[in-house]
Amino acid sequence: MKKAVILGLACVVCGAAFASTEHYVRRDGAHVQHLKITRIGDDIKAAMDVDFEPNAMEAERGVRPCAAEIEGEAKMISETELVFKEQIPGERRYCELRVQLNGDEARVSESRECGYFLANFCRFDSEGKVLLRFK
Repeated sequence: MKKAVILGLACVVCGAAFASTEHYVRRDGAHVQHLKITRIGDDIKAAMDVDFEPNAMEAERGVRPCAAEIEGEAKMISETELVFKEQIPGERRYCELRVQLNGDEARVSESRECGYFLANFCRFDSEGKVLLRFK
């Protein structure tokens, strides 16, 4: 019994040693994007959420607030590019996000199908701007 408990604890400790989570954030006025990448061994999961709360700017008058989130299994397709997607409920199409990683920066581009999850000014796409990694 002691051996089983010790072996179980060793497995948990070893597994935790290979786990990491990275957070990237971009704030552009009232538009906030948050990207989370979790690695556990060879498995990668990613999630991205976006929030928009309009302010008194002329361009944002009459625009409603919005928030959206997607998450899924991710794959590294190169040393610096990660792709993850979430299926649109009841359909065979997916919202796909491509993430370019460069040190402490990330740039995100979205597929056309991501519009299903988004409304108003909300976008997963970083529009060529960087999300900065924080620790």
